[in-house]
Amino acid sequence: MIKIRLRRMGSNRRPVYRIVVSDDRRTPQAAFLEEVGFYNPRVDPPEIRINKERVDFWLARGAQMSETVASLYKRARS
Repeated sequence: MIKIRLRRMGSNRRPVYRIVVSDDRRTPQAAFLEEVGFYNPRVDPPEIRINKERVDFWLARGAQMSETVASLYKRARS
């Protein structure tokens, strides 16, 4: 199954996240199919960039979002 989930990047105690499309049987650090967004919780307000067209493309093909990505997606749409 294909999942849209966060992939942690950055250095120790300074995380930034990429929103990626990947196979759920692999670890989040494994190779991914496509990067569809970016999330930086360390700035005020948190920076959220999501390519909505590509997310909708993957959702139409049966991908599922993690709970965290779903809440970020909802915030980015509003």
